[in-house]
Amino acid sequence: SLFRLKDLEVPKLGDTDVHVKMLAAPINPADVNMIQGTYAILSPLPAVGGNEGVGEVLEVGSGVTALEPGDWVIPANAGLGTWRTRGVFPEEMLLKVPRDIPVLCAATLSVNPCTAFRMLADFETLAPGDSIIQNAANSGVGQAVIQIARASAIKTINVVRDRPDLPQLVERLMALGADHVVTEEMLRKPEMKDIFKSIPKPRLALNCVGGKSTTEMLRHLQPKGTMVTYGGMAKQPVMVPVSAFIFRDVRLRGFWMTQWRKDHAQDRESVAGMMDSLCQLIRRGQLSAPACTEVPLQDYKAALEATMKPFVSSKQILLL
Repeated sequence: SLFRLKDLEVPKLGDTDVHVKMLAAPINPADVNMIQGTYAILSPLPAVGGNEGVGEVLEVGSGVTALEPGDWVIPANAGLGTWRTRGVFPEEMLLKVPRDIPVLCAATLSVNPCTAFRMLADFETLAPGDSIIQNAANSGVGQAVIQIARASAIKTINVVRDRPDLPQLVERLMALGADHVVTEEMLRKPEMKDIFKSIPKPRLALNCVGGKSTTEMLRHLQPKGTMVTYGGMAKQPVMVPVSAFIFRDVRLRGFWMTQWRKDHAQDRESVAGMMDSLCQLIRRGQLSAPACTEVPLQDYKAALEATMKPFVSSKQILLL
């Protein structure tokens, strides 16, 4: 195993540093990819895993202005190393979040809901009544997309892999606000036409699978629609029929939240605006944390194994 639990001294607090007691941190697939070395970011070793989580400020350096003891904070960027009980971080690596949202919502806020929010906002101008289609709809991002879209009256067509507990999964996604849940096999079936009697064809497709799933999803996109790829779980390329490009002028784009954060590092307003919007949705009960399994830090091995299993519908969250 690449992991060990180690006791370290907490470093001395510098003028612009913040001493944080971590409260909870999820295990995301990208965290595991990072450790395997198959992700676009490599941390210099030895490194602490985890890119997401929430902590409470214990103490701040004399030069820190925006944070005070008792505040809740989440990482401003990937690579913070959240799987720890305490840490000392420079102030600019942290974002303050309100304490009146549930701790599991705060712990899972900085990656998946932000990704969902940006993809819904940045590629197509969607109006109430418009529709989008997405695959891996039961993923953390997928669940956030369903809820954020629902809050803006955007219809969602959600594609999932066929599985033994399909009826339960469909029921769960419908409860979150999904308009339609279909399996990858159904994308080819004539019944898809029935869906489009009541809602328009999607202007936006969100893809984190690749391979055949993507090609099938693309068939339903409106002319001049956009497909955004933000993951590749099938480890297969995105295949597009030439006709889709020529006769329907579809656009293919990519999205990586880490890059968005780099590009907007100086743009406090768009970051704050996104965080405010998401926290408002959480307060109104329109955005919930994904289904979570809470695991004490010492059981991290079991949590990592559970994250790697296929058809996992529950996110492992380390309680620190």
